[in-house]
Amino acid sequence: KKIENQTNRQVTYSKRRNGLFKKANELTVLCDAKVSIVMISSTGKLHEFISPSITTKQLFDLYQKTIGVDIWTTHYEKMQEQLRKLKDVNRNLRKEIRQRMGESLNDLNYEQLEEPMENVDNSLKLIRERKFKVIGNQIETYRKKVRNVEEINRNLLLEFDARQEDPYGGLVEHDGDYNSVLGFPTGGPRILDLRLQPNNNYHNHLHSGGGS
Repeated sequence: KKIENQTNRQVTYSKRRNGLFKKANELTVLCDAKVSIVMISSTGKLHEFISPSITTKQLFDLYQKTIGVDIWTTHYEKMQEQLRKLKDVNRNLRKEIRQRMGESLNDLNYEQLEEPMENVDNSLKLIRERKFKVIGNQIETYRKKVRNVEEINRNLLLEFDARQEDPYGGLVEHDGDYNSVLGFPTGGPRILDLRLQPNNNYHNHLHSGGGS
């Protein structure tokens, strides 16, 4: 019965296979026999033995001749039929391509002309849908960029309005961080710091009682 253990099964398969190939080689050498063995294991591996004096194809031909059957004709006919179908498909595709390019239309009647026209209309429809989708995505991207710029501009206006209400609140020395003063955490436009210079005339005017 079947060996359930996979490892033992593979070991037994290898041993029996080698023994069988050894017997086949002995038959080839001692008896001048033409032997071919084809084995496929449970794991899908192919192992083959063929006598050195013949090929597998020649052995199959000899087998057909001996038993009087032709195992190649049916297979060859199936392959030829498949080839004919592929050629028909290729020919029809080439014809359709030429018709879509405006060629090979002389032999078509009105009803036959409707099909390539319909195909062209469907193709144009698909192209337009794709084009509108791409344009729509681009418009949405630009709208997001515009909203982002408007938000930045709005924040800048609020900052400048706040500076006008308190003109001395945002003044810093040269070593200060201008960006942090204006509320730009990641950097922003540079501004010049302002420093009030004493005015002697202004002070003299105050001491003399002038001004308010």
